[in-house]
Amino acid sequence: MRQRFRALCVGVAVAVVMAGCSLPGGRSAEGSHEGVGLGGPVSSASVPAGSVSPGTVSSGQPSTQATFTDPSSAPTTSQTTAGDPSADELAQARTAVSAMSLRDEAGQVIVASYPGTDAPVDLVRNLHLAGVIVMGDNVASPAQVATSNSTLTKESHRPWGLFIAVDQEGGTVNRIGAPLTAFPTFMTYGATRRPQLAAAAAQASGEELRALGFTVVLGPDADVTSGADDPTIGSRSAGSHPGSVASVVEAAVRGYRAAGIVPVIKHFPGHGSVPEDSHDTLAIQSESLATLGRRDLVPFRDAVGRHTPAVMVGHIALQALDPGVPASLSRPDITGLLRQRLGFHGLVVTDALEMAAITNSYSPGRAAVAALRAGADVLLMPPNPAAAVRGIVHAVRNGSLPRRRLDDAATHLVSTLLHQRAGSAAPRRSVIGSHASTSLAASRAAITIVAGPCSGDLVGGGVTPEGDPTVVGMFKAAAEQAGRRIGSGPRVALLGYGALPARADIVVSLDTPYVLALSKAAIAKIALYGSTPEAMTALVDVLIGRAHAPGRLPVSVPGAARTGC
Repeated sequence: MRQRFRALCVGVAVAVVMAGCSLPGGRSAEGSHEGVGLGGPVSSASVPAGSVSPGTVSSGQPSTQATFTDPSSAPTTSQTTAGDPSADELAQARTAVSAMSLRDEAGQVIVASYPGTDAPVDLVRNLHLAGVIVMGDNVASPAQVATSNSTLTKESHRPWGLFIAVDQEGGTVNRIGAPLTAFPTFMTYGATRRPQLAAAAAQASGEELRALGFTVVLGPDADVTSGADDPTIGSRSAGSHPGSVASVVEAAVRGYRAAGIVPVIKHFPGHGSVPEDSHDTLAIQSESLATLGRRDLVPFRDAVGRHTPAVMVGHIALQALDPGVPASLSRPDITGLLRQRLGFHGLVVTDALEMAAITNSYSPGRAAVAALRAGADVLLMPPNPAAAVRGIVHAVRNGSLPRRRLDDAATHLVSTLLHQRAGSAAPRRSVIGSHASTSLAASRAAITIVAGPCSGDLVGGGVTPEGDPTVVGMFKAAAEQAGRRIGSGPRVALLGYGALPARADIVVSLDTPYVLALSKAAIAKIALYGSTPEAMTALVDVLIGRAHAPGRLPVSVPGAARTGC
């Protein structure tokens, strides 16, 4: 009885508190972001002709009542767009799921990690898994990954395909290296103030991933970073301005979809403003729903309004909604907030269930059942997939997990894979490594001078780079190509991820720009947001006066002389 009363109170809190969260929208340099508060309208451009977005009426004005649909059912035809599964694909998915045994259906909602570099055919077959995620330990080379993914896809004999995912965000989070094109951090695109560059980079990266046999990319990050006190997200976020982050995320989603790969925006309800790292412990979000509606939830709400196909839910406890419970396992958070209030009808993916935020308190079976009951469709990386399958089967049989909820989760997933498979054929492998110009354009537009001259030759005939040997090697190659001597001239400190403040003639941050605050530079301080070969080329061109630095800081750096030139 106490639990039923608590659930009722939580439901009332969602409806009452969030109905009062509609706030005036902000306008960024990229365009309008109306209705950033929960319950406000999305911009008219995000609503397909002949449809009505959740939370709006046909006039485009805010609805006076919250729209509560059944979040556990698959989208109806009226809820689909050209980018969503079609009615026929949904029907095919329902038919396929209805033919599965309970055990197979339990496996169909799990995406597992696996050991080694061989294709995990037996693992996927034996547990009837939805698919796998490729981590760094599974990668010997891009060619090996392509062979593994191809073998797995062929041997699985799934008419709807497999969920084969990877974290390939650019910057510090990349599972697969050369000869794939290296892209800078996602913060780069916040600094450019040109979302179209994020779209181009996402499409380019998506095409290369599809050429390797991937169907899903776990990105982009829709987190709004709080700044230097954000221990987890950092440069994986486009910045600290909600409207700008929303624009960049929307562009990246558009680019990935153009490449034919399914993007999964993350980490709902926002990991950029919590002081804990959910890899190590449960992250606690103590802010009010009104604050979250103005900040963390803005990019997610915008993406939902534009029919993003999938959302990853993080292990973050919203104290204002479901205290002490990870959002990934919380029905008020997934069904109440994401599904009902924001109107999301796509695929809900949990963050990795092997993270300490979950394993410290939940067994694999219990976590799997809790996530499904909360409204999730895809269970990512349970620490013991077989135990997760057993837990789901047991819960359905004893009635603690309705079979319909499992049916709906599996249908969401299968219809998404059918829709992905119905798109254009994967590019030839010759596309791999062919997008250096796209990476270079992003770094050229992002580079930011926060102190020192905005133009002219800053180094003269020679330059002395300092920092990580790999990055220094790339810098030397770019400088020598530009005709500059190495080992004489101004000292350039290249500060990568986790570097301490430095003292040099020129200090360059290669990840987040916060390290520039306490660094000392006789000539200039520069934020670059990346350490790719193309980023080094962009940096050298600015140092020798061949190019300007048009970028702007997308986050606050205390003590910076300016936000850009």
